[in-house]
Amino acid sequence: MAAEKQQVAGATKISSGAARSGRDRTLSDRVYEKILALIANGEAPVGAKLPTEHVLSEQLEVSRPVLRQALKQLREDGVIVSRQGSGSFVQRRPEEAALDFAPVGSIADIQRTFEFRAAIDGEAAYLAAQRRTEADLVKMRSQLEELDRCIKEGALGVELDEAFHEAICTASGNQYFTVARTSMKANILTGLKLTRNLSLTKPQERLELVQREHYQIFDAIKAGDADAARAAMRLHVESARKRVFEG
Repeated sequence: MAAEKQQVAGATKISSGAARSGRDRTLSDRVYEKILALIANGEAPVGAKLPTEHVLSEQLEVSRPVLRQALKQLREDGVIVSRQGSGSFVQRRPEEAALDFAPVGSIADIQRTFEFRAAIDGEAAYLAAQRRTEADLVKMRSQLEELDRCIKEGALGVELDEAFHEAICTASGNQYFTVARTSMKANILTGLKLTRNLSLTKPQERLELVQREHYQIFDAIKAGDADAARAAMRLHVESARKRVFEG
């Protein structure tokens, strides 16, 4: 009986800890986005030093551990940089358009979705290069040609972009890549809409750059070069993530 109570107590502790971690993560995402908005609207310009952790935690009404988690993510995204003994400084100003196109409270989630995609899509491309059929190549090529048309017409092309990536997962010969992406499809489409909308606000060369990345992936898969396919895919997804924060 004592052992059972101990097990229940342990399970309860783990469960409450996991729930608390989830709440902290959500809260840190909110803090992340609040600081991001301050930088995007110019209240904290590039080169400016952010207030101290003590001041920020009071202003944002969060604990310092939650604030540090948000600052850590901003550093990883290249928005701020920390200088030992001096504090945190704004390194890059995201475009306000990024906040306009993205659903409220979704920027942090979109960034994490890109991390997920870099892993899943990269390995799918690696296997697709080894296992693709001629039918797979025909399908991918058709989707790329349709994306070429979208670029010429100034269309968004989100569904075609996603279809190209789904075709690569299919060509991998492992249905679990498709299952994993399907489970995240809403998040993935949100990220694609954001990045392609941002590209439409730029000169046409921006969308053409994205399309060149797609062709590099396709060419590596067609050539059967698994390592190059994985590298091209990871570079494409990481570049898309970074483009959210161009400014």
